[in-house]
Amino acid sequence: MISKSLAMKVLNAALATGGDYAEIYIEETKSSSFTLENGKVEAVGGGLSFGAGIRILRGIRSVYGYTSDLSPKSLLDLAAKLAGSYDGERQIEVTSVKKQKVKIINPIVNPVLETPAEEKIAYLKECYEITASVSPKLVRIIDGLSSYRKKIEIFIAEGPVAKQFENFEERTRVVMTAVAADESGQIETSFKGPGRFEGWDYFTKVLDYKGAAKQVGEKALLMLGAKECPSGEYTVVIAKGWGGVLFHEACGHPLEASATARNLSVFSGKIGEQIASPLVSAYDDGSIPNEWGSNNIDSEGNPTQKNQLIKDGICVGYMVDRSNGRRIGMEPNGTARRQSYRYAPTSRMSNTYIAAGNDNPEDIIADTKLGIYVADFGGGSVEPTTGEFNFSASEAYIIRDGKIAEPVKGCTLIGRGDQILLNIDRVGNDLELGQGMCGAASGSIPVNVGQPTIRISKIIVGGRGGKLE
Repeated sequence: MISKSLAMKVLNAALATGGDYAEIYIEETKSSSFTLENGKVEAVGGGLSFGAGIRILRGIRSVYGYTSDLSPKSLLDLAAKLAGSYDGERQIEVTSVKKQKVKIINPIVNPVLETPAEEKIAYLKECYEITASVSPKLVRIIDGLSSYRKKIEIFIAEGPVAKQFENFEERTRVVMTAVAADESGQIETSFKGPGRFEGWDYFTKVLDYKGAAKQVGEKALLMLGAKECPSGEYTVVIAKGWGGVLFHEACGHPLEASATARNLSVFSGKIGEQIASPLVSAYDDGSIPNEWGSNNIDSEGNPTQKNQLIKDGICVGYMVDRSNGRRIGMEPNGTARRQSYRYAPTSRMSNTYIAAGNDNPEDIIADTKLGIYVADFGGGSVEPTTGEFNFSASEAYIIRDGKIAEPVKGCTLIGRGDQILLNIDRVGNDLELGQGMCGAASGSIPVNVGQPTIRISKIIVGGRGGKLE
């Protein structure tokens, strides 16, 4: 998107005052979105945006700035302004730029952005009709489809030969929301949001969108008749897939170098120590082909890879970006991410999950005499420094005598990530991933959470339904 000669000039301007690393990140994004409410087109959007970010490192110090003006003057002015944050003599003179080969692990066939609008609207109308057929108590149904394609160019200099990378991202997500209401005015909402780094064929021929559209209506209706969840300390079984959001928030964020390198995590300095049950192994893998959280390279040009975070309960690694890696003496491992050129990259999750175990999920339920089964989560919060969290379940049930019984609402799980990991006593063999968006210092990015069915021997459950009997 810019010439090599201009990139050299900008990098040298950035490095003029003693920086030991400079980076130019350039991005062009094309997007489209469609939203239907109760089967009628409510909004159609889209656009084209572009811009560049420049970052300079010197030791563990970092400075970043961005612009939507890609003219030579704008880029050179930004580089000079950022360089003014340092006061020293030049250490690096960039004399050439060498283009790097990027392995494409996320091929796109039949791009969604090139699919006719009429076809995508018809798809969403079909989803609406399936959901609406579940019950007349579904008073509001919202269906949406959003897509974007990014063309990315990165120039990196930490020596006389700068590296040039070219990459792309193309992601699409379908969102389905159903709102159920009864005669008393009680309202319950359910949501599904499957997404993929893939083309239109996946959404029409592989994804069970019809099943998802039916399930979103059935779940809203089911929870409408649920009683209040009991409170106390109980055994809790958490379902596969989206249940992994608990691990993502309570344990994944504290394993990012953006927290561990600054001693802002309960897991800071824990490499080699036991932080989880011996049954637990966990990974962050940005290299799974065509997954929602995958990429060919990260935002610093490093190849994405499978990083093990926990092995048999032992902490064996963090997600490490270049800047925070300098703080803790660890090499970057393909986990630097950002929402757009407006954000400096930092260590972030991609596809993060607890690995499959050996238990059959049916046996985990059958061996639980009394407890709570959490099938899906809503919102939540976590404090990385302490690991303290609370998460609300959007779908939960009582387990009685080894069987899933009546549904309950208003279920909240409360605890600390390090304690919960140690209390996992059963791990299923049914690993599944679920799609979401994760917000942090470098913006909102697509991520997969995941896990098999797991059981936590004891955890505090909040609710207004009294004591579980």
